[in-house]
Amino acid sequence: MPNTSTESLNTTVTTSSVSTSSASASSASMPKNTATIFNPAKPNIAQESSQADVSQANTNQPYHHKANHNQNRSIEQSSDATLANSATIDAPVNAAPKIGFVSLGCPKALVDSERIITELSRDGYQVASDYEGADLVVVNTCGFIESAVQESLDAIGEAISKNGKVIVTGCLGKEADKIRAMHPAVLSVTGAHAYDEVITAVSQHVPKPKRDIDSNYDPKIDLINETGIKLTPSHYAYLKISEGCNHRCTFCIIPSLRGDLVSRPIDSVMNEAMALKNAGVKELLIISQDTSAYGLDLKYKTSFWNGMPLKSKFYDLCQALNDLGIWVRLHYVYPYPHVDKVVELMGEKKLLPYLDIPFQHASHSILKAMKRPAHSENTLARIKAWREICPDIVIRSTFVVGFPGETEEDFQCLLDWLVEARLDRVGAFTYSEVEGAVANDLPNHVPEDIKQERYERLMTLQQEISAQKLQEKVGKTLMVLVDEIDEEEGIAICRSYADAPEIDGHVYVDDITAQVKVGQFLTVTIDDASEYDLFASYKG
Repeated sequence: MPNTSTESLNTTVTTSSVSTSSASASSASMPKNTATIFNPAKPNIAQESSQADVSQANTNQPYHHKANHNQNRSIEQSSDATLANSATIDAPVNAAPKIGFVSLGCPKALVDSERIITELSRDGYQVASDYEGADLVVVNTCGFIESAVQESLDAIGEAISKNGKVIVTGCLGKEADKIRAMHPAVLSVTGAHAYDEVITAVSQHVPKPKRDIDSNYDPKIDLINETGIKLTPSHYAYLKISEGCNHRCTFCIIPSLRGDLVSRPIDSVMNEAMALKNAGVKELLIISQDTSAYGLDLKYKTSFWNGMPLKSKFYDLCQALNDLGIWVRLHYVYPYPHVDKVVELMGEKKLLPYLDIPFQHASHSILKAMKRPAHSENTLARIKAWREICPDIVIRSTFVVGFPGETEEDFQCLLDWLVEARLDRVGAFTYSEVEGAVANDLPNHVPEDIKQERYERLMTLQQEISAQKLQEKVGKTLMVLVDEIDEEEGIAICRSYADAPEIDGHVYVDDITAQVKVGQFLTVTIDDASEYDLFASYKG
């Protein structure tokens, strides 16, 4: 399975109460010779070590930029995002029951949480800001690797201990027996993207608010606009175009959790995209399990949108999104040949010249054991061709270190490949068993100490590549999007086209004026670079 493996191997254990944006907030005042850092093997040291010298990359605790796709939202964050991005409710504050929401896992799970919260809000429920104030708590779980499973089970336990009334949904919901064995007090368990089942379960245990509380209040009209409620900042949003995957990679259990590929018709996708643009969204992040396979299951059926016929096909979708005139960023793209034509669109500067492609490895024998349908020389040739078509293209990827049977020769092949590929963004993760995955039964598992040593070597090499590539941007002018503002330091924390939110680097802009706002585009000059971030000045 080509793309979901990012989540299968990227998930870093964090507690549900830790903000996923905390690294951004705390790093605003970092000195310019310091990289933004993150160590997935030791997640709790990231903040304390933010002043660490980058030479530590050569020790047994390599620090590198956060590169996972974990989009956790705690009960507090879900409430904050809901209040920031939804219309004001006209009903009496205490009239409607409140539902708490904890969302764990990847962006696709986050979109599922957004949809459930939207539907609950349409029914008149409010979103609680803490466990104590909630009439019931929904926990949307992740179950891609064992550490994610444990995190989800811990989150369920926390919700039960602090509230008592808990409904569980999401990928771990497939393991209902495991959940109930550990937490028998759970009221209901459903699987991934089981929207209707969650809504039904909530209404069974916390009845819908009565309409006669306020005869003039109609939640379907007064509460939710057509974009729904988003758990992201108002200037960017995830747009899920399909669900499931047709591939059967040996380390991945996504098909058993989310099924085979099911694409949304293109008119549905474009209606949501246009509504998000009209609501003020400046950047769309396109997500699925296998984005470049979009429409295959629909046999590229033609639909009509804005009076024009469009095929439910990857290129046609990218072309239509390109015409919206806002940033569009593609995630979980597999390097099929037809992606070449999409790269041509990237030269038009609207469809961002950015591809998130989880290559996973470079060794032929390991790729074969993973049941990945690509060879390293093919991908190197394709990357070279893309750079000829679009010289500014940025490629991010993730790699598995210590897959069963990986020899030192296999690993050296991966290092050599990275030197030649010179990818812009790289995350590496030691192999972790996933319950139900075929790879568990493969022979010659790699010892944990060797996995860790290889991981450190890979990240040290990639840190050098990243530093070199970012130094090439010094002196150049870039357009950036403002994500946060540190008013005390007078710094805008921004992203360029090369930076996806919460997983890539930042552009820190000094000496901003009071007129600079979150969600605004700025044209800045790059003054300096670290291993993972850029530092810029803004002339106003």
